[in-house]
Amino acid sequence: MKVAITGKGGVGKTTLSSTLARLYADEGRTVLAADVDPDANLGLALGLTQEEVDSIVPISKMRTLVEERTGANAANKFFKLNPQVSDIPDTFSKEINGVKLLVMGTVDVGGSGCVCPEHVMLKSILSAMTYRKNDVVIMDMEAGLEHLGRGTAANMDQFIVVIEPGARSVQTYRNVKRLASDLGVKQVRVVANKVRDSADEEFVRNNIPAEDLLGMIHYNTEVIDADRQGKSPYDFSPKAIEEIRKIKSILDQE
Repeated sequence: MKVAITGKGGVGKTTLSSTLARLYADEGRTVLAADVDPDANLGLALGLTQEEVDSIVPISKMRTLVEERTGANAANKFFKLNPQVSDIPDTFSKEINGVKLLVMGTVDVGGSGCVCPEHVMLKSILSAMTYRKNDVVIMDMEAGLEHLGRGTAANMDQFIVVIEPGARSVQTYRNVKRLASDLGVKQVRVVANKVRDSADEEFVRNNIPAEDLLGMIHYNTEVIDADRQGKSPYDFSPKAIEEIRKIKSILDQE
């Protein structure tokens, strides 16, 4: 299974990504979780300490590695567009609670049409991860839609859009579905997070087609407490785990 989890900033993408990753890891599956968000905090949500997170160098900042694999350097403006990267997820990931975490980082450039060694490197790694047949690959994507414009998640089995019960989140889901179709990704599903009551549930059901709705995660102070302490929600909230387990069971059936 290869899923990219996306949505607006602050809706709970990382909570869903980390909990799904740990649920699959607990089954003995090989799980590769890629943090593709510039504001990288998937490590904390998986159970790393802040010190451990701070010690991780994102792939995009590994200048020597990028130069070695792409052939780019100060004296050479030409570089490989298809560098060898298949070994990178295993070599440079950090294992925590049975999950292999790969922090991708970002490329600081203006405009979405950049073709630079760092961007080529990241895109190649993400593409290579989709060919790991027997592994579970979960990508915690950056907020917004820019990654769809760059096509970095084009080979995923499906996108899961995390929304809150609100019009702006619903609009994001519709935009993701439209752009994903352009990339050839036919499956775009929704998880509604921070659902407070029956009115929120009704709003979600009225605005998201039933076939696209994977499930709902209700507003939960235990998840907030975990975030406040920089801990994994998996270790704090049995209720959230059970709600996400039901979402996982639907993914497994498919």
